[in-house]
Amino acid sequence: MSKICDAATAVSAIRDGQTVGSTGVIGWLTPDAVLAALGRRFEATASPRELTFFFPVGTGDAVGIPGMDHVAKKGLMRRIVSGSYINPRHPRTGLRPALMELIQNDLVEAYSWPIGASMHWLREVARRSPGYLTEIGLGTYIDPRHGGGKFTEQATQDLVELVEFRGREQLFYPAWPLDVGIVRASSADEAGNLSFEEQPLTSSALALALAVKAGGGTVIAQVAKVVPRGSRPAQDVRIPGALVDHVVVAPGEMTGTDVREDPGYLRPVPDVAESLPRLPSGPDKVIARRVAQEIRPGEPSIFGFGASSDAVLAMAEDGRLDDGALDDYVFTTEHGPFGGAVMSGWQFSANYSPEALLDGAYQFDFIDGGGCPFAALAFAQLDASGNVNVSRFGNANPGAGGFIDIAHNARRLVFAGTLTTGGLDVDMSGGVLHIRREGKVSKLVGQVDHITYRVADGVRDRGQQALVVTERAVFDLTPAGLRLIEAAPGIDIRRDVLDLIGFDVSVSDQLSTWDASLLRP
Repeated sequence: MSKICDAATAVSAIRDGQTVGSTGVIGWLTPDAVLAALGRRFEATASPRELTFFFPVGTGDAVGIPGMDHVAKKGLMRRIVSGSYINPRHPRTGLRPALMELIQNDLVEAYSWPIGASMHWLREVARRSPGYLTEIGLGTYIDPRHGGGKFTEQATQDLVELVEFRGREQLFYPAWPLDVGIVRASSADEAGNLSFEEQPLTSSALALALAVKAGGGTVIAQVAKVVPRGSRPAQDVRIPGALVDHVVVAPGEMTGTDVREDPGYLRPVPDVAESLPRLPSGPDKVIARRVAQEIRPGEPSIFGFGASSDAVLAMAEDGRLDDGALDDYVFTTEHGPFGGAVMSGWQFSANYSPEALLDGAYQFDFIDGGGCPFAALAFAQLDASGNVNVSRFGNANPGAGGFIDIAHNARRLVFAGTLTTGGLDVDMSGGVLHIRREGKVSKLVGQVDHITYRVADGVRDRGQQALVVTERAVFDLTPAGLRLIEAAPGIDIRRDVLDLIGFDVSVSDQLSTWDASLLRP
């Protein structure tokens, strides 16, 4: 019997109060047509109601690929647990995602889990274990002593527990069933066998399907095309039809944000450096160039979303990846691509010209096992106690993404971002940095609003090395606190740096000045 049906039929059996899980990584791998059908059903019938949604990663970009915005409707969504959320306003359109409206107006029970915990939790649900146990995240916002991942006042249930196991504190994520899973693949046959040949990521699609079927639930797959049964090698089928109940064919949808068909996201391609976008001149480009100086050939290097992911594009523009030099580096992200170039902005997560791809859950095994000794990550706030915040600040509630796992397990850390934000304007002509207008908000503060990672603990207890790279200065984090070690030419150390920091910072006796080449257009 064929499992192929339209999207309306696929979502018609979802009942009030059920739990729905869905894959997607920003714009990549988002089952947009199925999520849209569920949203339309609710608008037309006011059913189903009071659903719990589980998104291991933020799904959709809220504009061209709305993703979880399709289901961000009061009455349809009662609770959401997500590894990350879409930014409060889209940087290109200025539109505010509907889901963020629900969260900021306290109209939904919202929780944020680290992506690593979200994906590993799926595997525990799949094998019917009591839940997921880990020490990663202790002392951060996911720790019940610091909020337990709750993002709204309506979120009152404790979904994460602090426990002691063999004399050590651990965080425990109890398992609960998933009734419906929605995944996206490239192609399916009539039996529901799924392959991902035109998708640059697989994320946690297999883990989600296994978790849903372990509880007797329903798996819906969105694909671009149907192929004859038996037409693909068995090795190409990543999810067997035994795990799939319905197949929805939605041809012509975007592969990812602003990407429809580009083989460069699927396999190695020639002349990679020439194909990559150029970074606009400005503070982020200066930061990217300085971060790039910390990257070593042959060392697996992982990059987070934000200013840190620009480093590879800066290397390409500056000629460091020409003539086969890209092959000397090992670049990856939390979503599993290896080789090629890490992209920035809405194309982040998938590498350009990749050589290999790990499933998302296995990628976090690699991360948690110390496989990425170098990590470049963004920061929104950093405080006097050595706490870093990227998860909740101002009117933004993006969550941690993969930040906590990555930061906990790397040996060398670089945290990248501007020193101030909110109107910062700089001039870099002549190889000298001049602050034309200072940002309204300093990012080095006395106390962070949210603890995403306790980097001081990592430096003190696990021997991590940590740098903070801004557009005007570089700091290292020592057991005694933050220390200024480098400054851009033209910067007044007192006026432009120290007076803008909400706590005392020491200054190195060997304070150095950047080479002016970091400031070139």
